[in-house]
Amino acid sequence: MSELRWDPLKNNWVIITKGRGRRPQDFLQQRARVTMTACPFCNGNEDKTPPEIYAYRPNGSQPNQPGWQVRVIPNKFPALRIEGELENQAEGLYDRMNGIGAHEVIIEHPEHDRSLTDLSHEEIFEVLKAFRTRMLDLRRDSRFRYIFIFKNFGIEASANVPHSHSQLIAVPLIPPLVATELATCREHFQRKERCLVCDLLRQERNTKERIVRDDGNFLVFTPFASRHPFELMIAPLGHSHDYTLQTDQQLLLLADTLRDTLRRLRSILRDPPYSFILHSAPPMHLRWGRPDYWASLPSDFHWHIEIAPKLTNVAGFEWGSGFQMNPTPPEEAAAFLRNADLSVIY
Repeated sequence: MSELRWDPLKNNWVIITKGRGRRPQDFLQQRARVTMTACPFCNGNEDKTPPEIYAYRPNGSQPNQPGWQVRVIPNKFPALRIEGELENQAEGLYDRMNGIGAHEVIIEHPEHDRSLTDLSHEEIFEVLKAFRTRMLDLRRDSRFRYIFIFKNFGIEASANVPHSHSQLIAVPLIPPLVATELATCREHFQRKERCLVCDLLRQERNTKERIVRDDGNFLVFTPFASRHPFELMIAPLGHSHDYTLQTDQQLLLLADTLRDTLRRLRSILRDPPYSFILHSAPPMHLRWGRPDYWASLPSDFHWHIEIAPKLTNVAGFEWGSGFQMNPTPPEEAAAFLRNADLSVIY
């Protein structure tokens, strides 16, 4: 029988359609491929992109020249632009403001055909360091309320350039889903004086049935109310509200965890398209008339990463009702991923 499951972090219900019981082989698909005659993200094509904002150049090469390992550039076609003022204003019952923000591309490796899953954990560590560096820089701008880092892998996940990259978007307001997480975490802490995510991690470690990987530093698990088949969450076991507070040693451990997790997905689902999202604390800028707005944030929020393989499409019921339907119980998904053969390469 199907189940409705409540997610206390997302503050919503999910339908787990157990009767359908879809296994990994039911999701295997012929991946769409994009061929490019001249990729702007490749080593040697630096003149085809805007000037770099940040780069890791292990051999000390010059900016905007070959020799980099990780490179961050402004998005050539940004969703939001950094120049200008917000000019927040009402329009009848509506509100509007200028599209102020930042939109950057983190090119994860100079080689065109190597995905994030193919990289060593030392190479992934440099990508994670780039995330931290750019977040620290952009949060100094008081116009930006949230800095969102995400990765789309595969055409099915809206990655139009096949060269491995992530993106960063800084926005002038808190995104609705993040606002929900912040609110539920704050309410839980006010009632119980405990972090909600810490409680979730403790419960997952006690039950063990949804754990994919536990190295004592980071927990990888399939959430109880997973919205998508084989959805995963990665969270530090030690309480931390802010990704940018992670030390180099902690990022090295995270790189190893992330690499292992992506390889498990590749093994079980044959390198599926996916989206990767980093949820960290917002910049703690003072807010007019609300001097204590972020007072409890270091205690009640807990940063984490969400990975959602793109295996199903949203249908009319889900779009119209807000319920999401997951045909693979997270307990089964976790078992498949725990037992993945990491030697398999596609």
